Amino acid sequence: MDGLREVYDPEIPIDIVNLGLIYELTINDAGEVYIRVGATTPSCPVTDDLVYTIEQVIKESVNAKSVKVDLDLETGWTPLMMTEEGRETFKRKYGYDIVEMWRLQQGDQ
Repeated sequence: MDGLREVYDPEIPIDIVNLGLIYELTINDAGEVYIRVGATTPSCPVTDDLVYTIEQVIKESVNAKSVKVDLDLETGWTPLMMTEEGRETFKRKYGYDIVEMWRLQQGDQ
């Protein structure tokens, strides 16, 4: 997970861990890594680059026999998925609380 904190979303320049885009991560006894990640928008034009970067970071971070990255565009991302650190980073960068704004507009879903 530390290495994945170096991978930034192209739409919102916050790392994919703190944005809450890591939906599943497993490493089995055979050294095979599986990761299911999302995107902040299903129409993100650089998802191939994102998948490639994630694969490279995992290969550099752990001694993996294989790495499988599944891009999940079905699960809709919301700001409610962000970590507290991600939320604070967003507030510092943009000057407002995206989670509070979401709750005001959408309700606490």
